[in-house]
Amino acid sequence: MALQKEFKTQGDFLFRNRSYFPILFLGIGLIVFLYGEYIEPFHDQKIETDYYELVCLSFSLLGLFIRIFTVGYTPKNTSGRNTTEGQLANELNTTGMYSLVRHPLYLGNFLMWLGVAMLTENSWFTVAFIFVYWLYYERIMFAEESFLINKFGDDYLKWASHTPAFLPNLKKYIRPKYRFCIIKVLKKEKNGFSAIFLLFWLFDWSGSQVEAKALNFQLNFWFYAALASSIIYLTIKVMKKRNMLREING
Repeated sequence: MALQKEFKTQGDFLFRNRSYFPILFLGIGLIVFLYGEYIEPFHDQKIETDYYELVCLSFSLLGLFIRIFTVGYTPKNTSGRNTTEGQLANELNTTGMYSLVRHPLYLGNFLMWLGVAMLTENSWFTVAFIFVYWLYYERIMFAEESFLINKFGDDYLKWASHTPAFLPNLKKYIRPKYRFCIIKVLKKEKNGFSAIFLLFWLFDWSGSQVEAKALNFQLNFWFYAALASSIIYLTIKVMKKRNMLREING
């Protein structure tokens, strides 16, 4: 099989199953983190740890913000949507975040998961995550761009020629074509919002269990943040199921 075709085949497969990568990554990362907590003697660095966790959170929230800013300004049936038939894109996005970078959603994903990777406090794991993410999403981006080239032809190639793939060019910003749709953001980004705080609480709580060598339950910031984000998630889920969140484009 030609390398170009092989990359596309791999990319299509990874695109359809991209939800499983975070689960595998989380499991390995949590094991690395707990092993590090177990083998290192306990010492009181609570203040430094709290600051470090907030730095990690800032990366994850920056990634979420990029996704929100991207999704909120896009029309229906775009931005990496896929169906049982495959990828779907009724319109080529070239404004807003798409005027800065060709794959803003994957950039957002990277920063969100980088924050979690940094929670392991293991530089080798963080570097490995960056490398694996690059290999993983490189193929997804290749498959996605192949689909868009076939659909939009020269229009896509012209836009891609002056728009970077992953590292944004802030000088190229063009105001979004559509109005910001908060309903779309609530429906599509509720998972990521709640996942961030649940994962940060999970790392904080599990680490404290290993350090204390006993089960305990702390009502700290991460617990309340995870609880609040979960309530917001469930509320939006119910509203969506009852058809209370209707998108308006334009």
